[in-house]
Amino acid sequence: MATTAAPPSLMAHAIRALAMDAVQQANSGHPGAPMGMAEMAVALWGRHLRHDPAAPQWPDRDRFVLSNGHASMLLYALLHLSGYDLPLAEIKAFRQLHSKTPGHPEVDVTPGVETTTGPLGQGLANAVGMALSEKLLAAEFNRPGHQVVDHRTWAFAGDGCLMEGISHEAIALAGAWKLNKLCVLYDDNGISIDGQVQPWYVDDAPARFRACGWEVIGPVDGHDVDAVDRALRQARASTDKPVLVVCRTTIGKGAPKRAGTAKAHGEPLGAEEIAATRAAIGWPHGPFEIPAEAYAAWDARPAGAAARAEWQQRLDAYAAAHPALAAELQRRQRGELPANFAQLAADALAAADAAAATVASRKASQLALEAFTAALPELLGGSADLTGSNLTNTAHTPALRFGTDGAPVANESTGGRPGRHINYGVREFGMAAIMNGVALHGGFIPYGGTFLTFSDYSRNAIRMAALMKRRVIHVFTHDSIGLGEDGPTHQSVEHAASLRLIPNLDVWRPADTAETAMAWAAAIARHDGPSALLLSRQNLPYLPKARGALAEIAKGAYVLAEPAEVGLKKKPQAVIIATGSEVQLALHAQAELAKMKIAVRVVSMPSTSAFDRQGVAYKRSVLPDGLPRIAVEAGATDGWWKYGCAAVVGLDRYGESAPGPQLFAHFKLTAANVAETVRAVLARR
Repeated sequence: MATTAAPPSLMAHAIRALAMDAVQQANSGHPGAPMGMAEMAVALWGRHLRHDPAAPQWPDRDRFVLSNGHASMLLYALLHLSGYDLPLAEIKAFRQLHSKTPGHPEVDVTPGVETTTGPLGQGLANAVGMALSEKLLAAEFNRPGHQVVDHRTWAFAGDGCLMEGISHEAIALAGAWKLNKLCVLYDDNGISIDGQVQPWYVDDAPARFRACGWEVIGPVDGHDVDAVDRALRQARASTDKPVLVVCRTTIGKGAPKRAGTAKAHGEPLGAEEIAATRAAIGWPHGPFEIPAEAYAAWDARPAGAAARAEWQQRLDAYAAAHPALAAELQRRQRGELPANFAQLAADALAAADAAAATVASRKASQLALEAFTAALPELLGGSADLTGSNLTNTAHTPALRFGTDGAPVANESTGGRPGRHINYGVREFGMAAIMNGVALHGGFIPYGGTFLTFSDYSRNAIRMAALMKRRVIHVFTHDSIGLGEDGPTHQSVEHAASLRLIPNLDVWRPADTAETAMAWAAAIARHDGPSALLLSRQNLPYLPKARGALAEIAKGAYVLAEPAEVGLKKKPQAVIIATGSEVQLALHAQAELAKMKIAVRVVSMPSTSAFDRQGVAYKRSVLPDGLPRIAVEAGATDGWWKYGCAAVVGLDRYGESAPGPQLFAHFKLTAANVAETVRAVLARR
């Protein structure tokens, strides 16, 4: 909250001036939304938002999400004016290389930015994830007389956010979860890039929110700070519903010719219109000039420091009364794993190796999860209506449910904590973006499951997690034609290759229980990006490992079998690289070739991205120079040529509806064809 009382118009016009000046100087950007939402921002940031500019990562701060991220200059103006480490020079460098004011808000680039927004609607879903995290952490850690987790999540959203289908997925879940500390302010200005939205946006948005279990306030005049303030006070009183505040605004408010038009949306106002706007709003100051009284009115540092100090006192009292709980809460807020995690991972890997079970890798995933969820209460799982297929639930993650009072239902099997497995319903995109919000908030490591072919629904949220470098784990089962009779609509062909194209996403396609356990350990330990686990429906045999090979799984690829292991004591003449369910084909092909005195090395490559990060020496030890390489994977072949393959046995067309074994034979994904391909490659040399 701001420090001193001041005319709301002064505070709002400071935002307008910075927005139009920065966009004009950059000759790029969106001035209209910041100018239109200025009074909304004064009401929220000036009177309600609990934050400390000196400590942007303070755990119990309120979260603010600008879902309509094109209005980034609104957020940058607010951060600059309220006292964050965002000097005026950065405002002047809006949209310039290496500035702290990129075109759309980016977390970890600009102090005070909670999430990266721009793809419309996803910020709204991120806010739902943040509010869910707060509610669950409060239920798990707060004790009578000790409210150490107690903050709100606020979001601004525009027409475009609500047009996107993800908005419906997110608001439906927020209503089901009764997220009463979530408040969304809807900038209802009726304008998008193409003009007045009436011909193509006829939704009764307030009715839609009400139908999803939200309280709806308004419409209110979005340019009346006191009216918005009253609405926010009413919103804070909600005990069992998230709240939508509908704010009627004029895009480009204050600009004599551009206000209320699409021209205000996505281009500079121009020098003449800016001069006219200064005159119209009574702003006599030059470009980027903000009067001292405006800075004083906006300064949130004293109030923020006092709020954080008061929370610190509560935390200290909590730590004295409940030291173990306080230590656990702070560990999880820091995103640190327990000190014994490395041993836990090693034990899970050793157990998988000892059991040597023949199971589907989706079942192997559940077996690994049993160990990890027992030891890591921060793992928060879920599935998009496919729990029984994805096998994302464990004995330690009962279903998350909420009582009629909105509180999470305590579960006796987890020591009175809320459930940790979320039924997202058929909402893959919403699930993925909400998990991003959970990861951004802190305190949990989210994972969620669906079929691999439905990763297309989730793709942009997966990309955003990779861009934001957040630890989110996607469990994608039924990973190939091996799923069988459901046919080509459900059989993934291009998906593994497609996901591997996303920078900073680790993709794992394990071949057995040990590789699956290692994939989980790597995904959990990874703190700088998301991971995707691609898992089979069909059973896969356990693959015996040479001594030392278990540890090398983490490197993404390793030598699984040398020619000597099939009775051929000679150096390899070729290397077969395989992933997932096709590794067994590679081993069978190796054995067939050995009968012909052809020596082949088999390399299992569960993660191309992990392997690509290894040093040159290790890569050459696995894939020696001079040996022809043949890749095998039941999917698109394009991505394998980067490894210098002489041939790829794969699938560059859609599947068919039939039992899985018949499909592998039909598409020549067989040991015999792999062996014949190796022979053909060697014959060409």
